[in-house]
Amino acid sequence: MNFEFNDLQNEIRSGVRSLCSRFDLNYWSNCDKEGAYPEEFVRSMSEAGWLGILIPEEYGGAGLGMTEAAIVLEEINRSGGLGAACHAQMYTMGSVLRHGSKEQKEKYLPLIANGTLRLQAFGITEPDAGSDTTKIKTFARKTDNGYVINGQKIFISRYQHSDMILLLARTTPLEQVKRKIDGMSLFLIDLRKVGSAIEAKPIKTMINHETNILFINDLEVPENCLVGEEGKGFYYLLDGINAERILVASECIGDGKWFIEQAVRYANERVVFDRPIGKNQGIQFPIAKAYMAVQAAETMNFKAASKFDKGLPCGEEANMAKYLASEASWEAGDVTMTTFGGYGVAEEYHIERKWRETRLFRTAPISNNLVLSYIAEHSLKLPRSY
Repeated sequence: MNFEFNDLQNEIRSGVRSLCSRFDLNYWSNCDKEGAYPEEFVRSMSEAGWLGILIPEEYGGAGLGMTEAAIVLEEINRSGGLGAACHAQMYTMGSVLRHGSKEQKEKYLPLIANGTLRLQAFGITEPDAGSDTTKIKTFARKTDNGYVINGQKIFISRYQHSDMILLLARTTPLEQVKRKIDGMSLFLIDLRKVGSAIEAKPIKTMINHETNILFINDLEVPENCLVGEEGKGFYYLLDGINAERILVASECIGDGKWFIEQAVRYANERVVFDRPIGKNQGIQFPIAKAYMAVQAAETMNFKAASKFDKGLPCGEEANMAKYLASEASWEAGDVTMTTFGGYGVAEEYHIERKWRETRLFRTAPISNNLVLSYIAEHSLKLPRSY
């Protein structure tokens, strides 16, 4: 495996870093305080073509791979930003690209690529189902003209800043399918046309990661909203999971590097008892351990991305990368908080904001405990635990 980045990848890193430099820490801090969506930043990323990097050139995208996409998101978070504000624009379209109709691809992918259409919302999770997606209750009833959908979704992010949503619903009741993962279908829905059939109520959280609970009442959608075949939605969902894992891991790696850079700088500058605190092994060792953890996670993540780009199975690597990167970024954040001492909780240093933000990734888009269960069962061939 080649661990060196090529010229194009280095240019991508440099280009994203340059764009991000226009949005300093105060920009992100103000968004956080006001609960505001980073509209200007997302628009700039879209116009530069970075969010369409995975869309093939025939549909107006850059036609590049997961490795390049990972670099983009890493650099956003390494700059002190929040890639989660727009990361779904990069990977959510994968279900349409791989399983959508010719009409859906030609109609939507070019607009997603240039940023004039935002597909940033994915409706999967439900209040009662949690991580057990097979237990979702949202149901799409077939009609002569299409489907009528009723149900609820929770923790649906960026709904207010998305033109469309990918929605997973049952089209066959759970008790009528042979395999519990059968009978679910994926729908591509234009939110500009739903009217009052979807009611979104924001959920207040500790970070500026706008999320909602959705109430879906008699939502009528035409048959051409169905992505792929009816009843195979869960399989399409699984098909895109690895991309999501890799890209989220990239954001965590960016967070981890940002934390370590802050900790090293402060440890060298802060003088207590007539010596820089970085001279103390009690400060040095935790930073060094966090640095190694981030480096190890990065290696695993690019292994996963490399296999993804080659069309090889990468479920094990993608899940391990997500786990290792989210744990490493959290460790780095905690070490940085300790290094800064009381100043770490002061808003002006931005540490506490990033510390809050990176904590999310140990839980979303999948709990790290479920990753451990996956590795135990599929990699180590231990009995399934749930």
